[in-house]
Amino acid sequence: MMKILFSLFGMLTLQATSFCMADAAPPAKPASAQLATAVFAGGCFWCVESDFEKLAGVAEAESGYTGGHLANPTYEQVSHGGTGHAEAVRVLYDPSKVSYEQLLDYFWHHIDPTVKDQQFCDVGHQYRSAIFYLNENQKKAAESSKAALERSGRFTKIHTEIAPAGPFYLAEEYHQAYYKKNPIRYKYYRHSCGRDARVSEVWGTQH
Repeated sequence: MMKILFSLFGMLTLQATSFCMADAAPPAKPASAQLATAVFAGGCFWCVESDFEKLAGVAEAESGYTGGHLANPTYEQVSHGGTGHAEAVRVLYDPSKVSYEQLLDYFWHHIDPTVKDQQFCDVGHQYRSAIFYLNENQKKAAESSKAALERSGRFTKIHTEIAPAGPFYLAEEYHQAYYKKNPIRYKYYRHSCGRDARVSEVWGTQH
């Protein structure tokens, strides 16, 4: 419910301020030919997007929906459950600067893998944590990283899924770069949801 309320606030803010941005040229995107793709789900996609865009070598992260059975789902449909989708992020990265294995390690350390169908204050199958692999190399790397965590004995059980990537549907425009468009609301949501506090508790680190 908290996520839905903040989403509605963000949409209204975007509509109210869009006329101020009409003359602004969109930022240039790097050439995609040199970039690779990875897909992760870690609860609220605003937060996962924000986290990955702080990692050196990541060119862009895009919020969307994947892992479900409904074509072209809307935020309202996904957030109410039943579509099978997870809120997810498509990460475009430069393999010469950051490896897929490094992305995996970064992902693990920014989620709570100990819970099923939940991340922090957001509860439901749509907020599950997952690694969606796009090829056999990604599958093997993801399975290897999860197995290493299991062998470490750090966690009693890891609930994060490893699944083949299906169609990735971009979320509505007001969700993209939400942390930049609505920084105050985003920071309040993230703090209220207890994300960073729980990550620090799970991993013993500060983010």
